[in-house]
Amino acid sequence: MPTDVLDLTPRASLRDEKYYEVAPPSSLAERIVAAARDRIHADFLRLCRPRPESTILDVGVSDVLNDAANVLERTYPHRANITAVGLGSAEAFREAYPEIAYRQVSDDCRLPFADDSFDAAVSNAVLEHVGSRRNQQLMLAEMCRVARSVFVTVPHRFFPIEHHTAVPFLHFTDAGFRLACRLLGKADWTREENLILMTRARLAQAVPAGRVAKIGHTGLPLGPFSSNLYLHIA
Repeated sequence: MPTDVLDLTPRASLRDEKYYEVAPPSSLAERIVAAARDRIHADFLRLCRPRPESTILDVGVSDVLNDAANVLERTYPHRANITAVGLGSAEAFREAYPEIAYRQVSDDCRLPFADDSFDAAVSNAVLEHVGSRRNQQLMLAEMCRVARSVFVTVPHRFFPIEHHTAVPFLHFTDAGFRLACRLLGKADWTREENLILMTRARLAQAVPAGRVAKIGHTGLPLGPFSSNLYLHIA
């Protein structure tokens, strides 16, 4: 088991509300994100094949309640078998989903569960925010430790519009993304501790040593430019 500390904490100013600023409630952007996440949920069901009695850990839920957030909790029919973890006290989340067990994780913490506690561990749009490539490896190692199957999704760098900033195309290169964010007053997103733009190669680099992972496209289906990537470890 790794001796390092797992840090799931992005900068405080970039927490829940900041993540959804380009997809405000009832907007076209929110509807597009929700459609992508419905496809993500379908891929989770296809790959992990949970049974009604399967126990599931959701890593990194949001206290923002809209059609784009918390796709597992909104969609999965057996919510009483879900345990969720997040950085905040999650009052709104707990009120919306009283049947789901919630554990708050503090900064610099591990997942507070024993080995093989769950049938599956899932995480959507969290891995890109954990602060470093090493933390990405630690997060996946922890998920593999506590669950027998792991399903993680991230925004795809090569989707034509960057998910967090709405920058079109210029995010395909680091220099272009830095320039666009500086011009738009969004320079915080260029810092690795806030956002790591994810590709298939970067997702593969985060897989724990000795584990075999399947990586593919999900979300809005645009072939190699699809909106999201998934990683499945069984």
